[in-house]
Amino acid sequence: MRLISVIAILFTLIFYNKQTRESQMIYTENEILKQLDLAYKQEPSEYYPKVRSQDIKYNFFLDLEHGYFETAGSRIHLYANENQWAIVFEKSGYQNRATRAEIELDYIGNCINYPIDRFPDRDYISNVSNIVLIDSDEYMRIENKNGTTNVENFELIANDIEEIKVRGKLIPFNNNYKDYERVGINIRDYDNPKKLIGFGDLIRFYHETNPILVSASEDEIKKYIPKDLKRLMVIDEFHYDPDILPSKQEVYKLISKILITKDTSYWKPTQQSNNSWKKWESGNL
Repeated sequence: MRLISVIAILFTLIFYNKQTRESQMIYTENEILKQLDLAYKQEPSEYYPKVRSQDIKYNFFLDLEHGYFETAGSRIHLYANENQWAIVFEKSGYQNRATRAEIELDYIGNCINYPIDRFPDRDYISNVSNIVLIDSDEYMRIENKNGTTNVENFELIANDIEEIKVRGKLIPFNNNYKDYERVGINIRDYDNPKKLIGFGDLIRFYHETNPILVSASEDEIKKYIPKDLKRLMVIDEFHYDPDILPSKQEVYKLISKILITKDTSYWKPTQQSNNSWKKWESGNL
């Protein structure tokens, strides 16, 4: 009888612990998909902080076809514990309107410390963080200045440049256009008879040959999520479709399952990955 009592107690404890874990889990797959859909539609969620009527809230989703952003790399980072989750979209490239190379991080989850830009008249709250890789002053320094009017003088790097400052450190510059073409980069042919390297070409070349240089670090990613939130996985290759709601796509259903279970073995996509910059037109405006 004593053995039966011990077994009964053990089963009770197991059941109680299971129920406790389930009660502590405050998110579901549907909740995750809902938040992804809201970001896709650029509608802020209930997780955004309460703001004044004059303040502005932005909620962005990964965009590999942005007209002002010449995309290079893209990844998806997944973080979760029993009651917190975060998806971080990462995209690197060249901002042609700002003359700046940067990493863009888009945060979606229930534990985001949303970035806020404060101004006297209103605040701007968003789910985006930007990390500068090459600033406009450096691009101005390296831009070719020896071209004639309208030829070789717009967003092209001078042939005599030997180093370029990336993240504050000087990196040797490869000006051999053939090396760029070998990794699939088409050097601009109009107004560029000497085949000088373009501002956006450079970031794509780094992504293909030295991706860590233009990728976000763990500390950079965790700036706006809890420091102790466990990283489950990083997805480097995935299927991207800008025309379908995330909740209807396989990739995000799998991601939601992984966040709920904490089991990365669920990442078994059947759709072919297509997130390479070579598959999308971007930075064309």
